Amino acid sequence: MSENHLGSREERILQVMRSILIDVIKDTTTKPGLKHPLKQSTISNIRHGLDLITARQKELLEASGKSWDLRPTYPSAPQQYTEDGAVVSVTKLKKKDN
Repeated sequence: MSENHLGSREERILQVMRSILIDVIKDTTTKPGLKHPLKQSTISNIRHGLDLITARQKELLEASGKSWDLRPTYPSAPQQYTEDGAVVSVTKLKKKDN
């Protein structure tokens, strides 16, 4: 099998395992003051597992030349024109008198 195919398979496995662990956390989270159904050692192992998965996902992304930072970016100054036409500020709109 090619390296790319193995990498994508590994990425899918990591994503599924991460999703499963997060679902376990969501399903077992209790209200404040109640006893948690999982042992503290199990909770620590889940945290450690998520840390390892995240670290490997970062390694795979960096190896492929992609960035882990997937947050949206915004231009430093607002654009005055778009492909469809001029940008109109909503604050400058006035109510039409009848």
